[in-house]
Amino acid sequence: MEYGKKQLQIMADAEALFAEKGFNGTSVREIADKAEINIAMISYYFGSKEKLLEAIFDYRGKISKLAIEKIIKKTGIKSIDKIYLLIDNYIVKILEQQNFYKIMSREQVINSAGPIANLILKMKKNNQEAIARLIEEGQKKKEFKKNVDINLMMTTIVGTANHLITTKHYYRQLSKQHKMSDAMFNQSIQEQLSKHLKFITKAILTNEL
Repeated sequence: MEYGKKQLQIMADAEALFAEKGFNGTSVREIADKAEINIAMISYYFGSKEKLLEAIFDYRGKISKLAIEKIIKKTGIKSIDKIYLLIDNYIVKILEQQNFYKIMSREQVINSAGPIANLILKMKKNNQEAIARLIEEGQKKKEFKKNVDINLMMTTIVGTANHLITTKHYYRQLSKQHKMSDAMFNQSIQEQLSKHLKFITKAILTNEL
């Protein structure tokens, strides 16, 4: 379904509360208060708090799929450069959507079945299928090696970026970057992750280092 401006605002406010307090720890009243709407509007737009969370995952999944498809369809650049664009896109996405990825990390741990688990699986499948097409393209052009384990490669990219960004307060202390401003620290994370993940991915896909 398409989401209107008001629905997107409610989803963003709910996302922030779910990330901070957890799904069960957030009431519909709190969401309505934060979004500055009548509590009945939650039911009108989404049906329930559970359906609101499903809408958040549905929306994020669709946006992610469109961004990946746009990169894959680019012409005139090498397959490895498309992979690099995907890596940078993913890093920026996690940095800009930290509330959502906190929720997603939590949901993956506590729920292995149900509507949200199905939406997460759908998102992962869509991403993996798109990446598989890109890697096959690179293999046909002899840019990439054969027998690449796409699932493990994606786990390495996604897991590393997601873990570092969602637990960046620890990394900030361990890397002695606690005196940097938040903006400078986020820029530093983005640059370091990009360089690190591109090096690893190039080693996985090609014979070059």
